[in-house]
Parts: sequence; C-alpha cells; structure tokens
Amino acid sequence: MITPAQLVQVGEATLLDASAASLRLRFPNLHFTECSEDDVSPRFKPALNLDRHDLYLISGASGHCLELTNDAATATGILVAAKVDEE
Repeated sequence: MITPAQLVQVGEATLLDASAASLRLRFPNLHFTECSEDDVSPRFKPALNLDRHDLYLISGASGHCLELTNDAATATGILVAAKVDEE
C-alpha cells in the first residue's frame, strides 16, 4: 500500500533526483522503475503529476511481474515516467 503522504514524499524526492536508483536509496521499502510517458498505456492515470514526470502506481502482487495499477491499496511501488517534450 502506498499512502497519499508517501506519494507526496516520493514526488518531492523526484523533483530533486528522478532516477530510480536515487529513489530506491531514499525509500528502500518501495519498488521503483522508470520509463518515458509515451510507454504508459492511457488507461492508467498518473497518481501524481510533476513538472517533468508523472508518477504511476505499480504492483508486484502477482509475484511474477510488476504491473501498473490504479489501486493505491495494492501498490508496492512507483513508475517514474519522464514527460516527453512536444516540440
């Protein structure tokens, strides 16, 4: 489970350093992965929008692969999706 307070803390840390490696050091009990926002299915909504990144919830409940979820109660980590400049 990821609480709203945890999500805000991760968002603040992401503003300082968005790398999954840095976030793993700050929040060792959460899983982190990263990608580009255009790699994320539009059926999932960001849990938190930041200037240069969107944060999505992920779950490892299946025990096999991480998967996106919209349910904070089952979330075990966060996907940091870098926003793509549309120039």
